[in-house]
Amino acid sequence: MPKKIDHAKVKSLVRELLTALGEDPDREGLKDTPRRIANFWREFIEYDAGKLDTTFSAVKHNQMVCVTGLRVWAMCEHHMLPFWCDISIAYIADKKVLGLSKFARIAHKHAHKLTLQEQLVSDILEEVRGILKTDDVAVLAKGEHLCMTMRGIKTPHKMISSALDGQFHKPAQRAEFFNLVNG
Repeated sequence: MPKKIDHAKVKSLVRELLTALGEDPDREGLKDTPRRIANFWREFIEYDAGKLDTTFSAVKHNQMVCVTGLRVWAMCEHHMLPFWCDISIAYIADKKVLGLSKFARIAHKHAHKLTLQEQLVSDILEEVRGILKTDDVAVLAKGEHLCMTMRGIKTPHKMISSALDGQFHKPAQRAEFFNLVNG
């Protein structure tokens, strides 16, 4: 179950932040800003991914299943600024396969919180592993973090992180996964 935020407290804190930034929270352009930001955080943190564990009997055993291009937005826990990632998830089908939309639901579920990209790929891997009851899972994320792009060094970039387990530690499966993701 997603966490619940204290909507009234977030509104109050945003109003206080605007004042601390030298702004007038009662001016026309800002008067609804605390509510809008509290609404955003409620929508983001209280996100409900829905049913994640729809599986079907595997048609063919030992077949690699890979879904790529799942775009998610998350929030950097160090700066509370957004980052986006294109997520790829793969597993070796054994007794069952995961319903296609579940990949996106799982990725979004774990992106809707304060996190790090490295944690995000690990969380997604653990969820898929738990649902399919297999260690043969791989997750790759390629993203850009606004905490680096718009502040500090102010440099566009692409961060790539992966979590691999089971057969994906073997060179052949690892290479096949990376070829599918990068192909």
